[in-house]
Amino acid sequence: MAGVTQSGSRRGGIVGINVTPMVDVVLVLLIIMMVSATYIVSQSLKVQLPKTASSDETVAKTYTVTVTKEGNYFYNDKPVSRAGLIAQLHSAAAQSKDVNLVITADEDAHHGKVVSVIDLAKVEGITKFAINVEKK
Repeated sequence: MAGVTQSGSRRGGIVGINVTPMVDVVLVLLIIMMVSATYIVSQSLKVQLPKTASSDETVAKTYTVTVTKEGNYFYNDKPVSRAGLIAQLHSAAAQSKDVNLVITADEDAHHGKVVSVIDLAKVEGITKFAINVEKK
C-alpha cells in the first residue's frame, strides 16, 4: 500500500476546554448588568443630596407632596390647600431638623406649582428634597 500508517491517520483527542468563548460571554453579561443597574437604582431625580459626618444620626422623616394636573395639593396623600400645605411644612420642619421632602407631580401639572412647592419648603427650612419620576 502507499505508505499510510496507522499512527498518521489518527489524531489525539481534545485534552483541554477552550474557555475563550465563555469568558467573552461572561464579560458581555457583566457589562450589560452594570449598565442596567444604574437605571434600576436611580428612580428619582435628586435635587440636593443629604450630607452627614457620621452614620449614627437619627433617620430623617420623609414627607410627600403631590401636585395634580388641576393644581391641587396632597400632603402625605391627604388633600390640602396652599395655606394648609404651608402649615404642614412648617410643623414638619419644627418637629425635626432633618426632614426629607419628596415632590410628586402629574406630567401635565404646571411647572410653576412644582416650583412653588419647592420654594415653600425652602422658606420653612426644608432643604433636602427629591422630585419623584416614573421610569419609562
